[in-house]
Amino acid sequence: MSDNQPQSGNFQNQQLPGIQTGSPNPSYPQSASQESFPSSSAPLPTPPRSNHGGGNISADERTVAILAHLAALIAMVVSAGWLTFVGPLIVWFIYKDKSPFVRNAAAGAFNFNLAMTIATVVAWVLCFTIILIPLSIIAFIVIFVMTLVCSIKGAVKASDKEFYHYPFGINLLD
Repeated sequence: MSDNQPQSGNFQNQQLPGIQTGSPNPSYPQSASQESFPSSSAPLPTPPRSNHGGGNISADERTVAILAHLAALIAMVVSAGWLTFVGPLIVWFIYKDKSPFVRNAAAGAFNFNLAMTIATVVAWVLCFTIILIPLSIIAFIVIFVMTLVCSIKGAVKASDKEFYHYPFGINLLD
């Protein structure tokens, strides 16, 4: 073999030109422990404790939680589906410090409807290409059905004083 090729598989003791191994770079920690870095996964929203018996949720809180879930359907009619996330956001702003049940219902509805709004924008972009118009139409139908079904299921769960976890969403509010 030639002299400039490495002979063994142990490359740990080799030094690159221009890099000093004795003095670590202060902007890049050489021996950082795993505990010094926070977890990269976002925490999932935690549902409130089980409220099957009615617990401490008043009738007003239950009504507002139902309204937070159904606000998307109301907005679909009023704004042609573009502002479905505004109603739950307003409910969240008003009740975020007053009621954990309403806060979680409004946050879940907002996170889901924000994802549906982004999916609607993607479907509109697909609609501008002639080849992808059928895919766009399918996406509009799926978005409409998902919003309709999930909002109604959330309102039914809220009327039973239970937390509803939407199937997916962008976790901005908790």
